[in-house]
Amino acid sequence: QVQLVESGGGLVQAGGSLRLSCAASVSTINDMGWYRQAPGNPRELVATLSSGGTPFYPLSVKGRFAISRDNAKNTLYLQMNDLKPEDSAVYYCNLRLFPNAYWGQGTQVTVSS
Repeated sequence: QVQLVESGGGLVQAGGSLRLSCAASVSTINDMGWYRQAPGNPRELVATLSSGGTPFYPLSVKGRFAISRDNAKNTLYLQMNDLKPEDSAVYYCNLRLFPNAYWGQGTQVTVSS
């Protein structure tokens, strides 16, 4: 059974930083990513990290967010800098293990202006 547990969310002022963690019950040498969902909005991609280590960011976070992993700890990270109020959302960790996709329970990030 694949389990993903996110942590690290919280309340931060605009311009601040947070680091999210996702502890996985399986190897993190898989295609993984972070997504977010704000109230009334669809879930959107924040960052992905391929099994080979290639990151991808949409323009909305490129240059501010960084995805990484510690394979020894089976943990995926998301470093978020220069946070903006529009970054406020529940952030979810995702792992793709063909043919399934797994999600964590989410962690709330709130950025005050």
